[in-house]
Amino acid sequence: MIPSEIIEKKRDGKNLSPNEIKWFIESLVNNRIDNSQLSALLMAIYFRGMDDKEMFALVEAMVESGEKFDFSYLGSYIADKHSTGGVGDKISFILAPILSSLGIVVPMIGGRGLAFTGGTIDKLESIPNFQTSLSLNKFRKQVETIGCCIASQSSEICPADKTLYSIRDLTGTVPSLPLICSSIMSKKIAEGLNGLVIDLKVGNGAFMKTLSDAKKLALGLKKIGKAFNINTEVLYTNMNQPLGKYAGLHCEIIEAIDCLNGKGSDDLMEISYELGSKILLQSRTATDKKTAKKLMQEAINNGTALNKFKEIISAQNGNIKKLALDHVVSKNEIIIEAEDDGIISSIETEKIGWTLVEIGCGRKMEKDKLDYTAGIEFINKIGDKVNKGDPIFRIFGNDIKRLNNAKTLLKKAYTLVKTEVLKDELIIN
Repeated sequence: MIPSEIIEKKRDGKNLSPNEIKWFIESLVNNRIDNSQLSALLMAIYFRGMDDKEMFALVEAMVESGEKFDFSYLGSYIADKHSTGGVGDKISFILAPILSSLGIVVPMIGGRGLAFTGGTIDKLESIPNFQTSLSLNKFRKQVETIGCCIASQSSEICPADKTLYSIRDLTGTVPSLPLICSSIMSKKIAEGLNGLVIDLKVGNGAFMKTLSDAKKLALGLKKIGKAFNINTEVLYTNMNQPLGKYAGLHCEIIEAIDCLNGKGSDDLMEISYELGSKILLQSRTATDKKTAKKLMQEAINNGTALNKFKEIISAQNGNIKKLALDHVVSKNEIIIEAEDDGIISSIETEKIGWTLVEIGCGRKMEKDKLDYTAGIEFINKIGDKVNKGDPIFRIFGNDIKRLNNAKTLLKKAYTLVKTEVLKDELIIN
């Protein structure tokens, strides 16, 4: 087959055959397709879409590009959680150890930052010495030993998706339904899951800006889940403002630890409990949502969830002692103050996300180095009353020039009104 012919076929709106898709993905993994050809096909898919048959073929080809896990011999429920990407979203670091401490096996393959959204793997790599790129055997052994592992794709685990993921981020093809669905589900199928819960973000800080678009994505994810025998549930959550008190890299790890210490903000814990309840009900660990939430709260209160997170960090060579004493020290910080009296009525969350990229928490180019000390603190959020001069955001990081650029962006990232503001529901029904 000839790559350009496959690209032209999709460009012209024709459906690709399973063999064409399989050949293209195999050629990509074997370095017979270059990034320019891949970029062209991704852009063609972005504009022309894929039908179900094409999407299932793409998922299967991506799964078959690497090794697959089978943890059924462990005799436990195998489950994972996935977020479609938000700002300040550190729920994986809260939920994975909670579920694992309750006997659920969690083999989590995470991703790096995409566009304006933060990446699970980038955040974990802010932990001194933490290893995210693991061999198949090490990943399997850690899951067998402690019941949970959070790692990136490697040459053995979904290598095709790893390449597609990085090129999508650089070519403006992130918000493509078939590409999002295939990326998410290929990794989850490779994990050998029984169950999956998806935190599908909706709002101005998500890829899906409307509930209508989110439901289209959910339909694709559920179709793939059904086709590959994974119990897949979707929770729609509000991303019209950042989650929690911080967004960035290492600051989010520290906030997740605060949550596991029982000091989590209401929004983070509400979503964590709602997602976790679905898995505990799927696995029959709990018989109703109230019992499921109680089990998770007990795992936090008795310290088993936090100990599990420490166990995960230690198993992946992370420096626990340094982390325990660490409170993200940056060379510089700037406070963004309210320019008038009023109540915060809205926050441009996507702009917050791009501001994080600007200060070094995300990549503009593939080879960009991240600033693990950088981040934003949300001192006031939607519905909060502020007076002129009160702090709204605190930005911090090592590069003062980038922080000053970010300050200009953040000054325009919120709106003040004089009348009372009703907060949106966090869980969207």
